[in-house]
Amino acid sequence: MQILSLAILGLITGVAAKLLMPGRDSGGFFITILLGIAGSLVGGFATQVLEITDGGFTNFGLGVIGAMLLLGLYRLLWADDSF
Repeated sequence: MQILSLAILGLITGVAAKLLMPGRDSGGFFITILLGIAGSLVGGFATQVLEITDGGFTNFGLGVIGAMLLLGLYRLLWADDSF
């Protein structure tokens, strides 16, 4: 059940990152989920490093920022039409 909830949260985070960074990506749906999950992990790590205990919206926001960074890196390294 945790894997399913992580995938759904990753999808939501990845979609939010794509909405904030529109453009063509060759990865599609699965890359969106993977970047969203990885962005959530980066955001969770950032909350621990910065000692933010707000939870909820702050964690989601940092997860979206992390996913945007990873999406930008993905576009820069692997996408055909970068930025």
